[in-house]
Amino acid sequence: MSDSPKHLRGTVFLGWLLLALAIPAGLTLEALHALKVEVYLGSALRRELWTLAHAHGNLLGILCLVYAVLAERWVPDPKAQRSVSRWLRTGAVLMPLGFFAGGVLNFEGDPSFGVLLVPVGGVCLVVALTRAAFAARSAP
Repeated sequence: MSDSPKHLRGTVFLGWLLLALAIPAGLTLEALHALKVEVYLGSALRRELWTLAHAHGNLLGILCLVYAVLAERWVPDPKAQRSVSRWLRTGAVLMPLGFFAGGVLNFEGDPSFGVLLVPVGGVCLVVALTRAAFAARSAP
């Protein structure tokens, strides 16, 4: 991977980083549940949002790693690779961060404003995946 473009190395780094953060986050959520921590168990919305943050962090970390492995073969245009990497990394950070932030300081069943990062991240991911699909379609 050392001869891979910088943007793909960044995507690999982010994939591993997301996994390194999301897996311990899941273990922490399990511990909060097992220890009956009221801050966590007292809000069904917080539990759901933080579980979504954990799950999306793991899945998007894996998606970043998979893209980095496949990009050089299936997205041969370096400009398209950079674009897809940028959109993918942005979405992969914003979506789990938005779910987590939405569960911090939430009030009576309403998420905090941090949850607004989720749709922005979702749009970034849709753009990345659509661009990758069309680039792969025209691959030799």
